Amino acid sequence: MDIAAVSMAMSQVGVQQQTSLAVMDKVKDQAEEKGADMIEMLSESAAHPSKGLHVDVKG
Repeated sequence: MDIAAVSMAMSQVGVQQQTSLAVMDKVKDQAEEKGADMIEMLSESAAHPSKGLHVDVKG
């Protein structure tokens, strides 16, 4: 195997690894944003202390 071919193959592997890491970093950032949004939504929708205590079953 010649040195140029090995060099090209190693370069391609390096680019693929960098691309994979960039994609994973973006996915991680999006997951963190969605998690923060979920926490904010849940904290804003805290149940009122008296809601759900009484159920009207008369139709």
